[in-house]
Amino acid sequence: MRDETSEQPAPLRSGYTTGSCATATSLAAARLLLAGEVSEVAEIVLPKGQRVPMRLTFCRLLETGDGGESDESGEGSDPGRIAEAGTIKDAGDDPDVTHGALVFARVRLLAEPGVRFRAGPGVGTVTRAGLTLAVGEPAINPVPRQMMARHLDELAEQYGYRGGFEVTVGVEGGAQLALKTMNPRLGIVGGLSILGTTGIVRPFSCSAYIASIHQGIDVARANGYTHLAACTGNASEDAMRAHYGLPDIALIEMGDFVGAVLKHMKRAPVERLSICGGFGKLSKLAAGHLDLHSRNSSIDLEQLATWAAQHGADDALQAAMRAANTSQQALALAHARQVPLGDMVCRRALAVARDIVPPEVNVEMFAIDRQGNLVGVAR
Repeated sequence: MRDETSEQPAPLRSGYTTGSCATATSLAAARLLLAGEVSEVAEIVLPKGQRVPMRLTFCRLLETGDGGESDESGEGSDPGRIAEAGTIKDAGDDPDVTHGALVFARVRLLAEPGVRFRAGPGVGTVTRAGLTLAVGEPAINPVPRQMMARHLDELAEQYGYRGGFEVTVGVEGGAQLALKTMNPRLGIVGGLSILGTTGIVRPFSCSAYIASIHQGIDVARANGYTHLAACTGNASEDAMRAHYGLPDIALIEMGDFVGAVLKHMKRAPVERLSICGGFGKLSKLAAGHLDLHSRNSSIDLEQLATWAAQHGADDALQAAMRAANTSQQALALAHARQVPLGDMVCRRALAVARDIVPPEVNVEMFAIDRQGNLVGVAR
């Protein structure tokens, strides 16, 4: 569990990705095999050139085999040995599901040059097409693979080793942690993905979530789904599942990042895109906001009253809507007077979306109330 956050303002602290953790631990384990050196800290170089030391929880020889056949590629190496190293993932101040998890790598020497990756306990396996990794591959993303391979190649050159490495990456408790991510929906089974493009976790950055949205769209398309529903949360997913009977793979959990969905349609279009969200969030999209989080956009009750006026709301209703505590209250006031505010908001949101997506994508909007009932539609 994280320490309680200080009440005093302070700069947000960055952390390191699971890809950086896997790189540091595989490097330390390989060094133990090649040089007999037990490391307490492993220094790695991130993709943009920063050098960072990562403290290890353990670095040890896991298994001594029977010696096996002689390794003709390395001097004094024993292909029967396996070494492992682990580190605690520190995500800084980012609310990362893997913060505090033990990430480890087990390394075995191979006669053939190169690096072979395997999924250890808590790391998933790809079972659906559409990701950057082939079906059957361990869910270790391309940049972490490149980071590990580069560090291991440099280590091999340093010690005159001409063989290769088998690297098994694991995350303690990763199978349970993965249930809190989109991995099951993406067809990544058995655990987490080893992620990272820069090696650094920026606090409260949105890049990982947006990447998972893009992956969800790509996987659905690769598996033949031409109608997708992008939803802001569980209630909107339930509404689309009930309305269309869509399977989970076609339901894209976009959260507040509707802009990420709409912009990705330019590179990965589908025949039909249904967008469903709470009325308040869709009112933000209707006003032109593509990030629906409260820190970046606000519900504008004045704007809602103005839109209602264009469809017959009198001065008293407009005043009541402006004084409402929530958008849901404003919606209820309008609907009680037969002013179709939900449909109006959906039509305006649809216009914003159509300005972004390619014309071949048939977009539609659905707004729901807090009970999950449809309160507005536009096609």
